[in-house]
Amino acid sequence: MRVDAWLWCARFFKSRTLATAECRAGKVKLNGRPAKPAAEIKPGDRLAWRDALRARDVEVVELLPRRVGAPEAAKAYLDHSEPIPPKELRGTVPLRDRGAGRPEKRDRRDLDQLRGYQK
Repeated sequence: MRVDAWLWCARFFKSRTLATAECRAGKVKLNGRPAKPAAEIKPGDRLAWRDALRARDVEVVELLPRRVGAPEAAKAYLDHSEPIPPKELRGTVPLRDRGAGRPEKRDRRDLDQLRGYQK
């Protein structure tokens, strides 16, 4: 079974297109190596990627023929990921005061530094 199809069937991504894009970008690792979307997986393989909240690490237990409900999908893998951090420990999005106008060059640089963007 294809990596992108399994990730979608197991409900890790909302669409197969998103799963394919993550694989093409080299963000999904199959047994420690970057996985192409059409790479074949089998039970016992480990998949790793980073989602919005944490690094995910799952072991394939069974292959799914089609997209199934969440309780059934949870039986198809073993989750070795770290737990989701509490809301208090997650980073916050910097907000500008209402009516402060458009950000100037210095403001944009400060926002980029807070978000972790680098040139």
